Amino acid sequence: MEKEGNIRIPSGCAVAAVISKEGKRMTGSTIVEAMKPMHDRSNGLGGGFAGYGIYPEYRDFYALHMFYDCRDTRKACEAYLKESFEIVKSELIPTRRIPEITDKPIIWRYFVSPFKSVLHDLQLDEKEFVARTVMKINTDMKGAYVFSSGKNMGTFKAVGFPEDVGVFYKLDEYEGYSWCAHGRYPTNTPGWWGGAHPFTLLDYSVVHNGEISSYDANRRYIEMFGYKCNLQTDTEVITYILDYLIRVQKLSMSEAASVIAAPFWSTIEGKKDEKEKNKLKYLRTVFPSLLITGPFSIILGFDGGLMALNDRLKLRSMVVGEKDDKVFIASEEAAIRKMEPDAEHIWAPAGGEPVIVTVKDGEF
Repeated sequence: MEKEGNIRIPSGCAVAAVISKEGKRMTGSTIVEAMKPMHDRSNGLGGGFAGYGIYPEYRDFYALHMFYDCRDTRKACEAYLKESFEIVKSELIPTRRIPEITDKPIIWRYFVSPFKSVLHDLQLDEKEFVARTVMKINTDMKGAYVFSSGKNMGTFKAVGFPEDVGVFYKLDEYEGYSWCAHGRYPTNTPGWWGGAHPFTLLDYSVVHNGEISSYDANRRYIEMFGYKCNLQTDTEVITYILDYLIRVQKLSMSEAASVIAAPFWSTIEGKKDEKEKNKLKYLRTVFPSLLITGPFSIILGFDGGLMALNDRLKLRSMVVGEKDDKVFIASEEAAIRKMEPDAEHIWAPAGGEPVIVTVKDGEF
């Protein structure tokens, strides 16, 4: 655990996010600045960001962000992609050379669309096919990792402090209507490029402060449905659980939150609304293996919105603030004040109570 002087700080890792409900785009500089006052929550072994609305000119194509260990791996992966996808653009992701970021892999991106003939032959919708492709590459292609795969969004992560990662990836040159960020302090998993947060699948991205004591049970269950947890940190499973609950099982955001941070049975029994009580009983009964236990605060980014959620005992800090059309979320109020000094209505969400913010229809 992190120490500052002789004081033990048990809540390492930093999360932050900002969203414009009007869909107004803002540069990545805002979220990078938010991470600076939370510097001591990280130890330099992982930092990352996810931005939404950053690729408007390619909004109809999946943006695959890739780490490669060498040129031969890249060539092999490209050959594999070309069998099933139209690749409309292929390029290095622009970066700055800075001394704080070292041992960088080849960092590439593709804007792709699956061939309709392939989808027809496999009888799959395109999101399911892209998700399966991500799992295939990350599991079977040694030295190649897809670390972002959504439309009109992208993840940028590395081994380093988040404020350095933001400079490295030139986030000041991107604009999006929503951003989330993470500074990592790993306690029981390695610090490596693929293990930095956010973890993503399709348009879902997750940043997480905490530790999942139910990881093995969660992983074993979710892997029955084709997901593969192979990026060496527990947070990865949260992303796949939420993709499964929301995209595959068609639950709402609040219903998915009631699965992973399920109320205690005694709390459910105390509900006066019979319809609400029965729904919560149903979710706890049908998805018991997807209850996430242990201390956590997470922010889920998705196409058109954000969801913030604490574990049901609220063992990790999280605060929310507002100003005009923007909503700010962070581990500390200082990070919110860095983004917006005049932020209003600062509050700490209750344990297990999701904060869901969406962009006005048609505004992004």
